[in-house]
Formats: sequence, C-alpha cells, structure tokens
Amino acid sequence: MTQSPAWADRFWTSVDGLKLHYRDYAGPHERPPILCLPALTRNAADYEALAARFAGEWRVLSVDFRGRGLSDPDPAPAHYRPQTSVGDILLQVAAPGNADALFVGTSLGGLVTMALAASDSERIAGALLNDIGPEIELAGLERIATWVGQPAHFKTVAEAAARVAQRNAAVFPDYGGQEWLRFTRRLLRGDDDNGWDFAYDRAIARAFTAPADPAAFDGWAFLDALGGRPVTILRGELSDLLSADTARRMAERLDDCELVTVPRVGHAPTFDEPESLAALERLLERVLAAA
Repeated sequence: MTQSPAWADRFWTSVDGLKLHYRDYAGPHERPPILCLPALTRNAADYEALAARFAGEWRVLSVDFRGRGLSDPDPAPAHYRPQTSVGDILLQVAAPGNADALFVGTSLGGLVTMALAASDSERIAGALLNDIGPEIELAGLERIATWVGQPAHFKTVAEAAARVAQRNAAVFPDYGGQEWLRFTRRLLRGDDDNGWDFAYDRAIARAFTAPADPAAFDGWAFLDALGGRPVTILRGELSDLLSADTARRMAERLDDCELVTVPRVGHAPTFDEPESLAALERLLERVLAAA
C-alpha cells in the first residue's frame, strides 16, 4: 500500500470548550475538501489509504470526534451522540480556511453526515455513506456491544493485532498478518515502553448502549436531506450493520446516487480496497460536474 502523505495536525474548539483534532492533508482550495468522519471508536488515522490516493489532488481533512484520537474526552458521556458531533463538525467546516465539503462518513460518521444534512445541507457538496443507513441491523449492533468500552491494554502492537484479528475475522476474512497489523496500528495510541491502548474514551460505550431516542434521529428523513447532491452508498458485501435491502432502498430514494458493494468485506470498508477508492473517485468527478 502507498505510504500516507504528510499532514498538519490542526485543532478547533467545541461550543463546550473541548479541543478537537483533525489531520489536514494539503490540496487545492479551489475544490471542496474531502471531509472524513470516522466510525464509533475510530479516529483520523482510519483514512490514511484515502489520503494516500487523493491528497495533493484534493485537500483531505480527517477528523477525530470528541473522545477519540487526539481530541479531548467529554466529561459528560451522554454527549457521545451523533447530534453533538453535528454541532462540532459545523464549527469545523466554518473555521477559517475550511469550506463546504465532500463528506465521507463511515458508520457513525455517516449518521453524522445525514443528521448534518438535515440541519445545514448547504455545507455538503456531496456525500459518501460508508456501510451505514437509516435502518441499522440488530445483529451488527449486538456484535459491537460485546466489545465497545471493554478494558484493553497490550504490550505490543502485534499482541493487539492478534486480539483485533480474532474479534474481526468474519469482517475481513481475507486479511493476513500484515493487513491486521496495518489495520490495528490505526486503532491504537501508546508506545512499546508503556504499552498500547485503543485510542478512544471507553465511556463512549455508555451512550452506545443507552436506549435510542427515535424522535432525535429520523433516519429516512435525514437521508432525504441529501437529495439534490451527488451521493454514493458504499456497502461491505458481508456487512451485518447495513443490509443489502436497506442499501438498495437508499439508492432508489435519492436522485443522484450510486450504490457500490465491496466484495469479501464486512462492516466497514476501509478504503484499502480498490473498489472503495474507485467509488470515491467517481463521486468526486460527479461533484466537479455538479459544481
């Protein structure tokens, strides 16, 4: 895999005073930046493969949600909700030098993208929803609930990779040792002297397992708010979170939408797959054409 290009670490401040982080991979300011929003327990490193392909040609901004990566944890775990992240991201795209963006949202990041569209769709030049939709399969939620927030500390990256591989064998059945090491390094913080931990606040699990408020997130209505702009639905063929039927109905509901299925991958595609990168490349072409 191509090595990730250099980036600048930048920060912005949430309305409640948290210092939030994003990676800024340089690119032209005449085009909308690619704004990458990660999954529940993931971080800005998740989009290294995407940046390796598109940075320079496009500006790539890869975000750490609050409580992830280099962003401050939230002292109130109830704030670990998509609606809170919408407010954070609206401040981020409004920062000097940033602009309306092409949103790439994986899992939670896709939920945030849809919710943001419902409140301020003009910020969105186009969107790629990565293995997430208005209806989420219970099997996937139950699988995630078995490990999210669980204590974990590892002496080495290899030890962590063995745990991650065991937990995700059905998600990436074709991965070998090198793929698991690459995948796992993106999840961790620490060093070989003091050990390694997953790079997220374990209190996120409290919000994840709390009962959902149906009135707070009207998924299909939020999806409809993306209408009128280019959208791509990316689905892992083996996904247990986004069903093939839901993905098909999403694509039929939007007037400018491509549905792409990534073979032999579960939840969620990582943009290490050529199919994922090709899908984003076609979306970027559609965004330029629409502009």
